[in-house]
Amino acid sequence: MSKFIDLSHIIKDGMITYTGLPGPKIQEHLSREDSKHHYAEGTTFQIGKIEMVANTGTYIDAPFHRYKDGKDLSQLDTALVANLDGVLLHADPATRAISPDLFKGKDLKGKAILIHTGWDRYWGTELYFKDHPYLTRESAEYLKLGGSALVGIDSLNIDDNTDGTRPVHTILLGGGIPIVEHLCHLDALPDGGFKFFAVPPPVKGMGSFPVYGKNTRVRTNLQRLSVPHRRT
Repeated sequence: MSKFIDLSHIIKDGMITYTGLPGPKIQEHLSREDSKHHYAEGTTFQIGKIEMVANTGTYIDAPFHRYKDGKDLSQLDTALVANLDGVLLHADPATRAISPDLFKGKDLKGKAILIHTGWDRYWGTELYFKDHPYLTRESAEYLKLGGSALVGIDSLNIDDNTDGTRPVHTILLGGGIPIVEHLCHLDALPDGGFKFFAVPPPVKGMGSFPVYGKNTRVRTNLQRLSVPHRRT
């Protein structure tokens, strides 16, 4: 038996993910009413339209997000973003700068390392954008040396957003390790024994894109971000 847990925020018209970036515009390209003129009586369709920046909701960063010559979404190895063995680590809620101590003694190699800070409780409020938890440069180096396949966090940014050098993005993406930010519901996961999926659409020339969660084993390139939790 498997249970799927959705770890992504729902994308809504106008929602703000990161201060300074515009919210998505979600509208109809073709309404059901207008479609009546194109089809037989009683047959209608709706075609939606969305305009958004790549960094919206819960999204993945590929190396191209940071590096001109890095792999973009279309070049990501599926093995790095799908069916990964997951490890959940709980950061001290009283600590902003998460040090390598959180990861020491853990088997990191080839794993999706998810960092639970509980910051998603502030999603949709002004508090979400202030004084968020983040990884230190030393943590990023430790995760890279440990062979992590992917690193995710449930806060505003995996870096201290006051540090313009963005050391964690620089180190992890420079090592070919994708990053997932703005996760949620990590408290619903076990500490291990689960699989992690974060597969974006293979868009050429883009380094970030939202990933979604869906309670099904049937997946496409537009599948949602999800974690099957094996029950014992």
